[in-house]
Amino acid sequence: MEFSFYNDVINGARKEMVDAGYKELTTPEEVDAVLGKEGTSLVYINSVCGCAGGIARPSAAYMANYEKKPDNFLTVFAGQDKEATERARTYFKGYAPSSPSFAIIKDGEIKAMIERHEIEGHEPVQVVQKLEKYFDEYL
Repeated sequence: MEFSFYNDVINGARKEMVDAGYKELTTPEEVDAVLGKEGTSLVYINSVCGCAGGIARPSAAYMANYEKKPDNFLTVFAGQDKEATERARTYFKGYAPSSPSFAIIKDGEIKAMIERHEIEGHEPVQVVQKLEKYFDEYL
């Protein structure tokens, strides 16, 4: 059986976020080095599902151009970089694992979360509007 198509999908999803200006975190140490310090971060939990490709990643890319910006645009890949994703989720206190999803972290604490149920079945503009609201409130 050939798995190159699946790998192409994963690599494309990774590249899409890096090209949009997000720093990919692949180890728990990389996660702690950024989220454990002062500052604000938008963390996008990447995924290979359709709502990630059609809604979440375009929304994430758009936010890199919004007038207010966090100190860091970050991404971890659920199901791929498992330890990094697990570590990032330790910062999302009060929220169950969800991918794709977005978290706004300020000085190591979760301030806002957009979970999969707020992405799947919605239009990208609806996700962007929530992110803009949170940027305006927390950045």
